[in-house]
Amino acid sequence: MYLPDISEQWGVLVTEVRQMVKDHKLIAFRRGANRSLQVPAAFIDGPGLTKHLAPTLTLLQDAKFTDEEIIEWLFTEDETLPGSPIQALQENRGTEVKRRAQAMLI
Repeated sequence: MYLPDISEQWGVLVTEVRQMVKDHKLIAFRRGANRSLQVPAAFIDGPGLTKHLAPTLTLLQDAKFTDEEIIEWLFTEDETLPGSPIQALQENRGTEVKRRAQAMLI
């Protein structure tokens, strides 16, 4: 999703969404011909972030994952969940995902 679309959906200024990206509370990447910032749609749930996404991002950032590695980890199938970590977050199984992310800090 483009940042202006997120700001419209959430009813906030686009600068607030940009600040979330700058503060690493939300991950965005440049994509497309005009290289505009986009956020994976799976990160957005109605009026806010997908539940448990923010603490999961923090754990992975503390484990020194880059933004690209975080996105790859979140969207990679994990047969022990089952499904991908982002699917588990969307299904309100955040505790399981955060346990796996914490294990990477060791």
